Amino acid sequence: MAPGFAGADLFRMFGSFALVLALMAALLWALRRLQSRMNGHNPGRRLQIVESISVGPRQKIALLRVGDHEVMVGITASQINALAQWSDGAATPPSSLQNELSELSASLSANGDAHVA
Repeated sequence: MAPGFAGADLFRMFGSFALVLALMAALLWALRRLQSRMNGHNPGRRLQIVESISVGPRQKIALLRVGDHEVMVGITASQINALAQWSDGAATPPSSLQNELSELSASLSANGDAHVA
């Protein structure tokens, strides 16, 4: 018997290859379908990513919706910072920034310097 593939062996090998490709295609289809269901608007979810934009290789700005509030956050590889908040259509800076602004305003008022409110 000569070395090499016989007709039946070649047919079996191509059949197995076609079966593996069909299984991979079915799995890909199922994963895409599952992902679209998970990303759909689920009324029980309170947190949603409204929009995000990349501003650097490892930096993003994202707009999150929590209930009826929207929060803009800056995301880096090591931390997440709140940049602004919206509720009822009004933008407000995060509480840490508000504290710093109020302290600065109080110190300027104590010194008697003119400032714009």
